[in-house]
Order: sequence, then structure tokens, then C-alpha cells
Amino acid sequence: MSTAQILKRREKLFGEGRLTPLDRNAKVRILVFARALARRTEKGKHYGVVTAKFLAVLNVLIWGFHNAQTGRCFPSYERIAEKADCTRSTVYEAIHALERAGILTWVNRIVRIREWGSDLFGRAQNRWRVIRTSNAYTFKDPKPCAKPPDPSKSEFPTGTAGQEFKKEGSPRSLASALPSGALARSAGPVFDNYDAALAVSRARKGLPR
Repeated sequence: MSTAQILKRREKLFGEGRLTPLDRNAKVRILVFARALARRTEKGKHYGVVTAKFLAVLNVLIWGFHNAQTGRCFPSYERIAEKADCTRSTVYEAIHALERAGILTWVNRIVRIREWGSDLFGRAQNRWRVIRTSNAYTFKDPKPCAKPPDPSKSEFPTGTAGQEFKKEGSPRSLASALPSGALARSAGPVFDNYDAALAVSRARKGLPR
């Protein structure tokens, strides 16, 4: 039984896949991780989970076909085999092995083509035909970027110094938060409510209450 037959049947996914841009450092980390998996893990074997040919396929995908800015990577098996100097079946086995190792994932790309033809009664009509083209590959960085901090839990809260006192809703709470003797040095009295302050203000200006 061939290796392709031993592989577990994979669920088919269609679409463009998740576009993941990668800089040079991210690509190097992926290749270093893959080389680590290529080391011999069992006695009597000259390679690990990833073989030398699988590494060649991964190297071609990352440096030859992956767009670092857009994250798009969708070469055909024939193009990969040509660049990696291997057979099409080797590319097939490499893609599945790299996916099982957690290095990449892929989905099937499709295109829709409009065709003109005749129906059962000989009348001309157009119809759509779906054609599978190539795979879209997404690579997994073994060291992803750190999650940005939650802005609601920042150690530098926004607002003025007295803002939290205003939220308590009473001028007395602000007065109680002031240091001792601060009220005596204040510019004016502290009122219990707005109506009292308005009455004093109008009295000072000679206006009727």
C-alpha cells in the first residue's frame, strides 16, 4: 500500500484560505522548526517527521511562491515539483506531512466559468461550471506576535485627576477627598447643591432670586 493510501482522508475545504503575510524572520522561524522535525527520532531511520525532499518543497513554497506582503501562495503541484526538483507524488506527500506537523494548512481553490450550451429542448442557455484549480497555502509561524494589551486595563487611565470624584455624584465626596486644611484655603464656600450656589451667585450680582 502506498503512502498516499495510508494517509487519513482529509476533509475538503474550498475558498481562498486565510491570507497571512510573513516577514523574513517569520519564514526563517518556520524553516528552522521544520529542520528540527527532520532530525532522526527513531533508531534505524535517517530522518524524522520531515524528510529532505519535504524540506525542499517547503523551502520552495516559502521563498519561491509565498508573497510576503499579501500572504497569497497558490502554486500548482507541477510548478512546485519543477522548482523542488521532485515528482508530483512527492509534492502531494510533502504537503500532507507538513500539515500533520503543524507547519502549514491549505484549502482548494475553485473558479466558476460561464459556458453556453443547449438544454434538453435545443434552446441556447448559459450555465456555470465550477473547476478546481490549485491549493491556497497558509503557513503557521511557531512564534506568533504577542497579543496587544487590553486598552481597558491600561496602567495609564485616561481622564483628569478629579474625574473619579465627580462620578460619585456629590460635592461632599470631593470635599472629603481633599487634604485637611484645603477647604480653609479654598477660594469660596462649598455648597450642598446647585440651587444654593445659584442663589448666592444671583444675590452677589444684585439679581432677584
